[in-house]
Amino acid sequence: MPPMASVLIALGSNYHQGAHIQWASQRLATLLADVTLSRILWTPDIHGRGLWYMNRLLRAQTTLSPTQLTALLKQIEQETQRTSQHVTIDLDLMQYDQQRYHLDDWQRPYIQNLIGFM
Repeated sequence: MPPMASVLIALGSNYHQGAHIQWASQRLATLLADVTLSRILWTPDIHGRGLWYMNRLLRAQTTLSPTQLTALLKQIEQETQRTSQHVTIDLDLMQYDQQRYHLDDWQRPYIQNLIGFM
């Protein structure tokens, strides 16, 4: 069995936010081990379109590789009929063990804020 890796995943939604964040949190909790969820934080759309996003971070353990985990996250996004306007759920692998991804996102205030409480 492959060794366990520690991962950090960002969850975001701008459409039926509460339902989609809750669904994705529960779905990931069934697929990953030792799941810890951050609190929820509302943020305005970074592109200034007047939309509001519900955000959360999830820390967990997995035996999946980064490629396998990313593919799983994209599959979960597709299950919610995500479109460019209705971001039902956005799941981004932020960190896999010591390797960080989405480096620009690490500077966003909501990521820094949520990490501070995990």
